[in-house]
Amino acid sequence: MISEIKHNLLNCISPFWKRLKDTKNGGFYGYMNFDLELEPNAIKGVILNSRILWFFANQYLIFKNKEDLDYAKHGYDFLIDKCLDTEYGGVYWMVNADGSPHEDMKHTYNQAFAIYALSSYYDASRNEEALDKAFELFKIIEEKCTDTFGYREAFDRKWQPIDNNKLSDNPHLCEEGVVSEKTMNTLLHVLEAYTELYRVSQDKRVAEKLKQLLEMFAYKVYNPNKDMLEVFFDKEMHTVADMHSYGHDIEAAWLLDRACEVLGDPEMIDRTQAYTIKLAYKVGEAGFEKGALNNERFKETIDKTRVWWVQAEGVVGFMNAYQKSKDERFLQYAKELWDYIKNYIVDKRPEGEWFWEVDFEGNLPNNKPIVEPWKCPYHNGRMCFEVIRRHNNV
Repeated sequence: MISEIKHNLLNCISPFWKRLKDTKNGGFYGYMNFDLELEPNAIKGVILNSRILWFFANQYLIFKNKEDLDYAKHGYDFLIDKCLDTEYGGVYWMVNADGSPHEDMKHTYNQAFAIYALSSYYDASRNEEALDKAFELFKIIEEKCTDTFGYREAFDRKWQPIDNNKLSDNPHLCEEGVVSEKTMNTLLHVLEAYTELYRVSQDKRVAEKLKQLLEMFAYKVYNPNKDMLEVFFDKEMHTVADMHSYGHDIEAAWLLDRACEVLGDPEMIDRTQAYTIKLAYKVGEAGFEKGALNNERFKETIDKTRVWWVQAEGVVGFMNAYQKSKDERFLQYAKELWDYIKNYIVDKRPEGEWFWEVDFEGNLPNNKPIVEPWKCPYHNGRMCFEVIRRHNNV
């Protein structure tokens, strides 16, 4: 398994994203359709470019190949020069192909991924400017995005609140969708970003906020009666939807453990691990079927689509649960998921990467793009990094 995953990283995922480098306008191209046709003039997601920067920085940290650091610097220069709003602060949601603002709204989720990327780039490059910019965004989140109950999410360019339809609209399970003021998804990635920022800085201010986030997950997001994380919330963090996101829960299970480990707080490690193991058990029981993870449940309806990122996070999450619990079923889940990924999700066409999704029977829909603002090397690349790191530390 380890050799296959490493091979997929170095011979499939990484070369694919290196070919997406935009040498004319900077950053990385923002769209490629299912037929592997690149659209060089497509808009560029700032989340996409942050995640690509994060990917190459981490690949450098593992393999120490200077070419990876060069690609990371290319992404860093674009993020700093084109994606940061120098007048009102924060990063934009979308930019045009040339880097000019396309959609200048601000989202807490977006700021978090920029912090995540900048922190890793600082670790790889030791560029102090990257760390300074990460702390500028940390300050913005804490000053602009917080309220009494947690983190607000959606804002206009000048940081005035707007409707939160970027992260909370979920129309594929219910026709009307779900629009909520706050989401588990955003909260999870703020925690993830702060974990990385604290890891590279050891800053006490970040540690305090990270502890607060862990408290929110333990007492506001985790539902002990169902052993799952609630997904959508109102302003006061009351759940507004009967929904179980299998991918987010198995991703959160290991990210929450990682946050505690980076903090180094034994009490918090024990308390958090007590329920992250339960999250993993629940995902396995409710979401694992025919060798892969279904997508999510909304009320009584289960979406059985096999989405690329859900399978990737499942490999890491179940491996983490096995390492913490020594329960062999988790290791078996991880192995079966990798077998499913390599047989159905990995794009075996020349110069392909991973498909977005297949249906329950393993059939391709033939319409999902290979690259777009959400389709990136973050989940599958990170799966490879985590498997390699965990294998090396055994």
